Amino acid sequence: MPRLCGFSHSSFESHADFKQACIALLRALQPYQSPGGARIKLPLATGTHFDEIAAQLEGFARPLWAIGALVHGGTLTKEEEEELVEPYVRGLANGTDPYHPEYWGPVVVRDQRMVEMEIISFALLTAPETLFGRQSPEAQGNIRDWLATINGKDFPVTNWLWFRVMTNLALVRVCGVPYEKLKSSMNADLDQMEQFYLGDGWAADGIWSDEGRQADYYSGSFAIQFSQLVYVKMAEDLDPARCKTFRERAAAFASSFWRYFDTNGAAIPFGRSLTYRFAFAGFWSAAAFAEVELPAPLNDRGLVKRLLLQHFRWWSNKFPEQDMFSADGTLTIGFAYPNMYMSEDYNSPQSPYWAMKSFVALGLPDVHPFWTAEEKPIHQSERRLATVVEPPMHIICHTSHHHFLLNMGQFCPWPLKATEAKYGKFAYSSHFGFSVPTGPLLPQMAPDSTLALSKDGGDTWRVPWKVERPRFSSVSLVTVDREPESVPTLSSVWRPWKDADIEVHTLLIASCTAWPDWHMRAHKIINKGTQPTKILAVPSGFAIQGRGSRHGEVLPSHADDARLFAWRKPTQILEGTLQSRDGALICSDAGMSGIRQPVFHGKSRLEEVRGEVLKPDANTNLMWQRTLIPTIRAETKVLEANEEAVLISGVFAIGKKTTYNELDLAKKWNDVPVICEKGSSSRREACIEIDLDTLV
Repeated sequence: MPRLCGFSHSSFESHADFKQACIALLRALQPYQSPGGARIKLPLATGTHFDEIAAQLEGFARPLWAIGALVHGGTLTKEEEEELVEPYVRGLANGTDPYHPEYWGPVVVRDQRMVEMEIISFALLTAPETLFGRQSPEAQGNIRDWLATINGKDFPVTNWLWFRVMTNLALVRVCGVPYEKLKSSMNADLDQMEQFYLGDGWAADGIWSDEGRQADYYSGSFAIQFSQLVYVKMAEDLDPARCKTFRERAAAFASSFWRYFDTNGAAIPFGRSLTYRFAFAGFWSAAAFAEVELPAPLNDRGLVKRLLLQHFRWWSNKFPEQDMFSADGTLTIGFAYPNMYMSEDYNSPQSPYWAMKSFVALGLPDVHPFWTAEEKPIHQSERRLATVVEPPMHIICHTSHHHFLLNMGQFCPWPLKATEAKYGKFAYSSHFGFSVPTGPLLPQMAPDSTLALSKDGGDTWRVPWKVERPRFSSVSLVTVDREPESVPTLSSVWRPWKDADIEVHTLLIASCTAWPDWHMRAHKIINKGTQPTKILAVPSGFAIQGRGSRHGEVLPSHADDARLFAWRKPTQILEGTLQSRDGALICSDAGMSGIRQPVFHGKSRLEEVRGEVLKPDANTNLMWQRTLIPTIRAETKVLEANEEAVLISGVFAIGKKTTYNELDLAKKWNDVPVICEKGSSSRREACIEIDLDTLV
């Protein structure tokens, strides 16, 4: 795939680099602007649940995140302004003109136009003289009237409420509508969104309850925190008390949100709308734009600058072929490469340009202290092996070889594509990504980092979706010669079927000092019904690039680890797969991903157990087109009423980094964790103690 000159392989070191990359993305869209400038339609014939006019409005509106910021920052040359900005001035007039062929139409029901109105409003707020002041009085009236159609309509109780708040703010600030006329409506929406607040700066995307629990990037960079910061910038004199609260929440949110980014800039993909890509970093760009003071360890502009630009460097240099671009340089639907399996039914070909949010820091002039500050990395001492982030029910794990989170407690209640994959997996990785299903068969389900269960011998499968009673706790890592170490855990209860009274208690155990390259998962499968039941269970590790590095060949398979590790020279990439009685391991140029049964001092009530390398459908993973998944295939004994089986697995992962060839990989794989039921440890060796009777 082609590269986008100005973005691909950019050093992203300065305001000039950042501006150049932004303009490169904008210029790629120019051939697809309509004659009147009000619509952009990319040459991809995919549809959405909303109408085509709204989809083409997306194409017009989403670049305005950058257009508004560029004008506000005042660094465009006259030629650049004429080339880049003037088409949007003209398009805004034509799109809001009821008698023009490119009229967008008013908001009449819940509709995508509501979403795009926020972006148009941002551009009006940041560039009022350009986008509104240059219009004729008639066009100004049309813009005002069109934006006003957002009021009095039914709205979903989600981040969408911000779209109406920002639109009304633009009507007040730019279009001349008296504040008193819209103040009560704005306050009602803002008050309703107070119900989303979870604490520690975090908000849910809607009301957090047993009917649905979502706290993903919409809670921060994609929507809520981002919009709060724009509000702080544009409405502080109108609403000082609320803006003070939003500043405080941004500071609290930043204190944990930075942990979702690895040292190389990669963010952990989780949740929906991941085709927005580098919008992950939108919060850092908005925090800079709003000039919000952040607490330690982020109390230096150079640290925030590093988080923003390092993320862009990851996108710029991670994929040599830059597969996220089409041949014409436009963004595709997908993540690391074009991928419709992971898309939403609201993703039009123009949708990915929500990513332009992350360029709002261009609203600061190039002489601003943010842009003149020296980049600084967050000190390694601030990164802990495991950090509990309570509001979204996550544990962030960070080692020198891998960066990931453990997840339990969220679910999206509405019919989102691959919802169980986007919110319900046990682990999400900034290096390995995650996989989405293509069909009902096990290889089509691509069940990485989860537990697949079948009660009909493998004909049908279930994975976690809705979970109950999620909670944090801890277990002890005990050794002979030191005090026990407290290791964070996350647990929940879930029920795979409505027609079988089976209950699964799951405990996720974070990485610990004895086994930093592993995390543990314990599952207690209980038959709460009266019918004897036998369960087939497949726990799994991280999906990994599953082809040879030289020719894309099938990886060699081995029956024992001695053969897998024996042939490798110190400078060679370790490539091959291993299937053994107790686990499976995959080694490729992406690193190592494995799963195996740890040493367990306790009763499991399992019959046949074996490791198996699963080959899922192509294009199921966000990062790589062709993957393999390490799994264990286990079968319980017949469970009578109130009987239970215990399945414990250790998940092993090392991402390929510069130090990869220096590691004793065989030793790391064979240093198998030890799990003991509480009270049974002889303490002759390190072990993790768990109490299976109180698993949840």
